Amino acid sequence: MTLYTFDKDASGSGKSACNGPCAANWPPLMAAPDAKPGGDYTIVTRDDGGRQWAHKGKPLYLWVKDAKPGDRTGDGFNNVWHVARP
Repeated sequence: MTLYTFDKDASGSGKSACNGPCAANWPPLMAAPDAKPGGDYTIVTRDDGGRQWAHKGKPLYLWVKDAKPGDRTGDGFNNVWHVARP
């Protein structure tokens, strides 16, 4: 599925600004308890203690309205959500 970044997340802060109702629509890309960061991929700790993948310091999210792989319906949403770029 397409991954997104959120403009309100400060790159490299180690935190996600999308919690509660926001995370219901933009589910975080969660990291398994034994996942290890590598290269441009790091792990941030969410407010609820969960671990979320980040790319180049920006937390990664899914969008609930993307129905199938390749959908990008969240790109540009509210001018703050964007497809993650390598």
